[in-house]
Amino acid sequence: MATIQLFHGTPPPKSSAHKPHFTTQHTIESCSSMSELKQFHAHLIKLGLSYDNDAMGRVIKISALSHFGDFNYALKVFDLIPHPDAFIYNTLIRGCLKCYYVKDCILMYCEMLREGVLPNKFTFPPVIRGCCVGNEVEEGRQVHGQVLKFGFGDDGFCQNNLIHMYVSFRCLEEARRVFDTMGRRDSVSMTTLISGLAKSGCVDEAREVFELVTEKSSVLWNAMIAGYVQSDRFHEAFVLFDRMRKEEVELDKYVAASMLSACTGLGALEQGEWIHEYIKRSGIVVDPKLATTIIDMYCKCGCLGKALEAFNGLPVKGISSWNCMIGGLATHGKGEAAIELLKLMEREKVEPDYITFVSILSACAHSGLVEEGQYYFHYMTEYYGIKPGKEHFGCMVDLLGRAGKLEEAEKIVNEMPMAPDVGVLGALLGACRIHGNIELGEEIGRKVIDLEPQNSGRYVLLANLYAHAGRWEDVANVRKLMNDRGVKKAPGFSLIELEGVVNEFIAGGRAHPKTKEIYAKVDEMLNCIRTIGYVPDTDAVLHDMNEEEKENPLFYHSEKLAIAFGLLKSKPGEIIRITKNLRVCKDCHQASKLISKLFNREIIVRDRSRFHHFQGGECSCNDYW
Repeated sequence: MATIQLFHGTPPPKSSAHKPHFTTQHTIESCSSMSELKQFHAHLIKLGLSYDNDAMGRVIKISALSHFGDFNYALKVFDLIPHPDAFIYNTLIRGCLKCYYVKDCILMYCEMLREGVLPNKFTFPPVIRGCCVGNEVEEGRQVHGQVLKFGFGDDGFCQNNLIHMYVSFRCLEEARRVFDTMGRRDSVSMTTLISGLAKSGCVDEAREVFELVTEKSSVLWNAMIAGYVQSDRFHEAFVLFDRMRKEEVELDKYVAASMLSACTGLGALEQGEWIHEYIKRSGIVVDPKLATTIIDMYCKCGCLGKALEAFNGLPVKGISSWNCMIGGLATHGKGEAAIELLKLMEREKVEPDYITFVSILSACAHSGLVEEGQYYFHYMTEYYGIKPGKEHFGCMVDLLGRAGKLEEAEKIVNEMPMAPDVGVLGALLGACRIHGNIELGEEIGRKVIDLEPQNSGRYVLLANLYAHAGRWEDVANVRKLMNDRGVKKAPGFSLIELEGVVNEFIAGGRAHPKTKEIYAKVDEMLNCIRTIGYVPDTDAVLHDMNEEEKENPLFYHSEKLAIAFGLLKSKPGEIIRITKNLRVCKDCHQASKLISKLFNREIIVRDRSRFHHFQGGECSCNDYW
C-alpha cells in the first residue's frame, strides 16, 4: 500500500466566488476503466474542481472501491485534498479493507481523528471489520470505546459488527454484553452470536439465544442446527430439524447441508435420502459444496452405489467432489476402484491435489496394495510437485505396517523431514499390535501417550499389546497411569437406523425398550453360529481371567446388540447398516461374518476408520483391517 500522506503545500485560497456547478456525476460513475476515470479526473481539474470534496470524493470512491480500481491512485488524489471530509475518509477506510490493508484501515481512522474530522455511523463498521480481519484484539476494544464516545453505541450496524468482532476474537462474554444492550435485535445479530457461541462449543448458550427469537428465519435455524452438528450433537440437530419442519420453515441449501452432515455422523441413511430427494424436488441449486456433502453422506452411510450415482450425475465435478468419491472408495476398501477414478480424473483434465493423494494412499493401505501405494507416493511428487505431508507419511506407515513391513515403516518414520505426529506414530503402533512386535510397540506406545496424554485410545492400544503378550503387570501399570491422569476409556457405542429412527447401543447396555428381546436374539444368533465354527476370540479382553469369564463381555458388545436388533426388525435379504465409534474387534468381526451367512443378511459396519461389508460369511476387507 502507498504511504498515506497529508497535503503539506499551501492550500488554495478560499474564495467567496460561487464554485462551478458539478454536473458530471452520472458520467463519472459510469466509468468502466481507470483510463476512462483519469480522463474525467483531468476534466474536473480543468473545471477547477481539484480541491472540491464532492467531486474528488467521487473519483476516490471509484478508484478505491470499484472492481477495476487502483487504490494507490485514490491515495494520490487524497494527498492533494486540503480538507478531506468524513465521506472521503470513510471511502478510503473501506478501500483499505477491500485490499486487506487492515492495519492501514485503523491508521486511516486515526489520521481522520488527528485532522479533527468527526466520524459518523458509516465510519465504524469497516474499522471494526478491519480489527476483526487483522485479529487486532486490543485495537478492537479501543474502537468499541470510540463507538460509545461518539454516540453510536445504539447503532445497529455498529452493534452487529462489534458482535461479529468479539465472536471472531472468541471474546464471547463481550459479544453477549453487546447483544444484551441492543434495543432491537435483528437476524444478523442473532445469527452472528448463535454461530459464534456454537463454533466455540457453547451450544447450550447458543440455544438460549435462539429461543429468544419469536420469528426465526431459515438462516437462524441453520445457525443453530449447524452448531449442534459441529459439536457432534447429532441427535439434538435431528430434534431441532423435526421441529423446523413442523413449523413449516422452508429448507434451504444451508440447512440441507448441515442435516446431511448430521445424517453422516449418525449413519442415518433414510433421513439422508429424504433430504436428497427434497433437494431435487425443490430445485435447490446443488453447488460444489452441497454436492460433496451429498456424496459424503452416501459414502459414510454405507451406500456406495448411490454415492457413485450422485457423483456421476453431476454436470460439473469440482476437485472436492472427486476427492470425496475417491475417499469414499478408500474407506470401503475399494483400492483398485479408487485408483481407476484417479486415472479418470486425470483424463478429464482435473489436476489432483494434496488431499487426492491422501485418499489414494489411504485406499492402498486399506486394500493392501503395497506396490501401488509406493508408486503413487513418488508419483505425486515427481509428476505434480506435491511434497508429501504428515498425512501422506501416515498412510505409507499404515500401508507398510499392515503388510508386516515394520522395518520399512519405521524407516519412513525416522526419515520424515518433519517430526512425526500422533497420526503417524499411531499407525506404526497399530501395526505393532497386529503383528505382535512388543519391543517396537512399547517404544512407540510410550511416545504416543506422551503426545496425547488425554486420549484413552492410546493407552488401550498399548495395554492390548501387553495383554497379547501375557504381560498382565504392565497392563495394570497402564491402567493405573490412566487412573492417575484421570483418563476415562471412551465407551464403545453402535448406531442403527430403522424406520427413520436412530437407535444407540452401548456394550452391555439395557436402556433400549426392546432390551429383553434383543438379548434373547443375541443368545440365539451366537448359539446358531457356534454350530458353524464360531469360537469366541478372548484375546480381545484385557483382564487376566479364565476363559469362561472372558467370553461373557464379548457376547454383548455394542455391534452385536445392534445386529440383533437389526435381525429382529428386518427380513432375510435386507441390508443391516451399523455405525460404530471404535474399531471393530476381532471377535465381533468373526461373528458378523458368520451371522451374515447363517441369517442371510448383508451387514455393513462403519467403524472408526473404514467400512466392513459382511455377506455370505465373508468381509470386504478380506480380514485386512
